Amino acid sequence: MSLLVVTIFLALPVYAVQRLGPDYQWLGIYAFVVSAVAYWVYAVDKRRAEEGLWRIPEAQLHLLELLGGWPGAYLAQRRLRHKCSKRNYQVVFWFIVLAYQFVAYDSFQNWRYTNVAVSYIERHSDHRR
Repeated sequence: MSLLVVTIFLALPVYAVQRLGPDYQWLGIYAFVVSAVAYWVYAVDKRRAEEGLWRIPEAQLHLLELLGGWPGAYLAQRRLRHKCSKRNYQVVFWFIVLAYQFVAYDSFQNWRYTNVAVSYIERHSDHRR
């Protein structure tokens, strides 16, 4: 079931990257490596938790997710039963996953929402320096 969920949430970002063409195939390799590292780091943190040792800060786990390791992190959460019951942690995790979905969707819209945000920031920033 975990693989099905990851596949569903990967579909939109993968399709968005494929639209960029073969020059961007390295992104798939990058995502795989970062996901594998995220899974490994989760496993290390789980082992440390069980042994009562120093833990890996949650901010570092979230950074790995944000850098593209969220698929590996999701699989580690489910398979290792680690961080999956911490509500605050899960809120940030799912925000990261949804951000990836939004960026992929926005790419299909020719960056419409990103352009609106950039225009808003430019209009409301202080240019009087």
